[in-house]
Amino acid sequence: MTFSIVARSADGESWGVAVASKFLAVGSAVPAAVAGVGAIATQADANVAYKGQALAHMDDGATASVALQRLLEDDEGRDHRQVGIVDSDGGSASHTGQACLDWAGSITGDGCAIQGNILTGEDVVDAMQTAWETSDPEATLARRLLEALTAGDLAGGDSRGRQSAALLVVRDGAGYGGLDDIAVDLRVDDHEAPIPELARLLDLSELYLQASAEEEKVPVTQELEAELEAFAQAQGARDFQAWVGTENYEMRVAPDLSWIDQKILDIVRGADAP
Repeated sequence: MTFSIVARSADGESWGVAVASKFLAVGSAVPAAVAGVGAIATQADANVAYKGQALAHMDDGATASVALQRLLEDDEGRDHRQVGIVDSDGGSASHTGQACLDWAGSITGDGCAIQGNILTGEDVVDAMQTAWETSDPEATLARRLLEALTAGDLAGGDSRGRQSAALLVVRDGAGYGGLDDIAVDLRVDDHEAPIPELARLLDLSELYLQASAEEEKVPVTQELEAELEAFAQAQGARDFQAWVGTENYEMRVAPDLSWIDQKILDIVRGADAP
């Protein structure tokens, strides 16, 4: 009832899962990942305990294949399960139980595992593999995963229709304020076009929740600081940092106002234009 891709980035610093299904809130059940450890998708008759178990095995040094073997050995329901795993080194493994409903199957490659069940056909996973392998390795993992998920959807996706989608990406220090590893954690729980909606949310996530790259930072001179403070006062804010907090741009402006992201500066100047 689901199709997913589990992968590691080309630079070996990020791990993630993208998934879609005719199932309510698929992101609540299928994906899990820990930076420096790996990522997993558990689906079909999903065994959600697989998530913690697989990540624990890999954290102890098991490869994706060994972790998968251990999961299946201990699970009497293995014939009804489908699971994809990628480990810290980019090793991949996938399992489709013989009782999974057609079409069901998977593809594994260097740094990725792609799987699906109750699909319109094998073309879905083939399209996802092609999209993954031809996507720009310099692009963010979130963008590459979304591109593969979109390709699977366009190839037919879940044979029952569309309802939900999710995207999870982890990287050391990538979370809010640099205090955890969650780079992207987005869910569309119930929507007639969940994957396009997921793409819209990723655009917003990159603006509000992604830290600015060095090349995006504009040094704040005395002259620019005066401009920003004047803008904030015109907006009715106590000062510019108060405006930043109100608008949720704190990941895009230095706490000491030593720099401002070019995107936010463009917003300020656009809002201030006559």
